[in-house]
Amino acid sequence: MSRILVAGGAGFVGSHLCAFLLGRGDEVVAVDNLITGRVENLEEFVDDPRFEFVKADVIEEVPVGGPFDSVLNLASPASPKDYFAEPIATLEVGSRGTKNLLDVARAQNARFLMASTSEVYGDPLVHPQTEDYRGNVNPTGVRSVYDEAKRYAEAITASYAREFGVEVRIARIFNTYGPRMRPEDGRVVSTFLTQAARGEPLTVYGDGSQTRSFCYVDDLVAGLVGLLDSDAEGPVNLGNPGEFTIAELAKIVDEMFGPVEIRHEPLPEDDPMQRKPDISRAQKLFGWVPKVELRQGLPPTYDAIRDEVL
Repeated sequence: MSRILVAGGAGFVGSHLCAFLLGRGDEVVAVDNLITGRVENLEEFVDDPRFEFVKADVIEEVPVGGPFDSVLNLASPASPKDYFAEPIATLEVGSRGTKNLLDVARAQNARFLMASTSEVYGDPLVHPQTEDYRGNVNPTGVRSVYDEAKRYAEAITASYAREFGVEVRIARIFNTYGPRMRPEDGRVVSTFLTQAARGEPLTVYGDGSQTRSFCYVDDLVAGLVGLLDSDAEGPVNLGNPGEFTIAELAKIVDEMFGPVEIRHEPLPEDDPMQRKPDISRAQKLFGWVPKVELRQGLPPTYDAIRDEVL
């Protein structure tokens, strides 16, 4: 049994991670400022004596006492809608927030896991994306508040490992979906499923030829825990390598939950045209391969969103 601090523990991915860790017998302290996290995400285990929730902003402080065996940093807005609404907070949680959590890990001699993102690759010129690709990021574009926050977070995490000997892990997370997504969070899966549940047209930006790779949240959590428990050094991609155009995703949603119409709108600024992870490092280092196909993961996600919006 370990005692684990999960920053961003009331968020979509963070709450699933808390549930998994509790399920395997760990003690969990979740910290979240509830800007994008939700208390209701914790309902199923909030009364567990091995779980503690602390409402706090890690940008300011991490008001929890040790000891901790691991510190997991999932604290950040993670969808364009959210980080466009909170640009400075997004930059600060990637910088000051990450430093504060690294200081906790250093003081506690705890392993630190940084939940980074495929957005560090920007609009990639290499496909699929491997961990040694350094990316194609616009440092002053509208998406840079998230891209550069995570790039800085990776840099300071690696620096704490080199300078102070903190044992660190870095996960580069690709598009993730599943129950507990906020219907209005602006991500393409939640947007399409919300629109389908309401009988509204699906909003496709551009011609829909841009691609994404969608990983079910249970698979991602298994990957995060596998990485945490492994001896992996350096960034590791975590995502489902199944690649779909947005137009293909819209067609699948129409077939499974429609019929729905399609509405096209202009492509957002700096929207990446391709996303597909090379996951060979994760497979080699700790045997991780996602198991849930898109058509398997969409129904429980749709059911959860439909129950919330209708």
